[in-house]
Amino acid sequence: MDLHQLRCFVAAAEELHFGRAAQRLAMLPSALGRHIRLLEEDLGTRLLARTTRHVTLTEDGAVLLDEARALLARADDLATRFRARGRSRAATLRLGAIDSAAAGLVPLLLHDFRERRPDVTVRLVEDKTIRLVPRLLSGRLDLALIRPPETPDKALEILFLFHESAVVAVPEAHVLAGRDRLAVADLAGEPLIVPERRSRPHSHDLTVKLFAEAGLQPHIAQVADEKQTIVNLVAAGLGVAVVPRWTERMATRGVRYIPLEGTGGTMDRLPLAAAWLRGARDAVRDDMIALLRSGLGRYSGQA
Repeated sequence: MDLHQLRCFVAAAEELHFGRAAQRLAMLPSALGRHIRLLEEDLGTRLLARTTRHVTLTEDGAVLLDEARALLARADDLATRFRARGRSRAATLRLGAIDSAAAGLVPLLLHDFRERRPDVTVRLVEDKTIRLVPRLLSGRLDLALIRPPETPDKALEILFLFHESAVVAVPEAHVLAGRDRLAVADLAGEPLIVPERRSRPHSHDLTVKLFAEAGLQPHIAQVADEKQTIVNLVAAGLGVAVVPRWTERMATRGVRYIPLEGTGGTMDRLPLAAAWLRGARDAVRDDMIALLRSGLGRYSGQA
């Protein structure tokens, strides 16, 4: 039995729905179910009664729920206190960031933060939101720049920052490469390279909904998981891609980025937010959050 298994069980017990519980923890329902089964096997008892339509607590599950909540609260408090002790010896901030934020916002932010706090060492972890959120919840990260989940975990504080603008990545030799701006209609029939929805729902849905609002059917020719891979495929002439503007900073030869004209609120589907563990005291983290708040106008103007 480990703390992550207990967090999975508590989320499922409180939501009584595996899909919502998995969203809350930013993980896949299959992974959530696997952790709960391992916990049940370890304890030798059924904790949740599951059917195709309903999830209910067993008698043992109801007993464990109260104990698990108390245990997780004690563990979180212990982690918070020892992180504070560690900070008193060496000031370190563990910062997570999605790839576009790592390419665009993070260099600006760290430049400003170093002027304010030259005594602090920032350790950067670049990953997807779906992997950064569990690291926040387990205390392995102090702050993360993420796409806010549809249903954020109640243990997290979420500060919306701004929306990243979108551009179209096209091969330099493409017939559209000479244009100053592009509309969705210009991409009709073009082979599109899109990210996997389970790992990058905001970026995937942006492309799909842009075409839907234009009354067009997207021609998805390739699905790739990493942003750098998507850009490399564009450079190879395998298609075009709608990407966050900061992707331009991932230096890749043979690719041109062209601003995309949006319709309605579609272009506001690449939100960027800062997230941290609710109730955790951390003066260094709070300094960076204050810097983010004060510099939002300048940072968002470059997104």
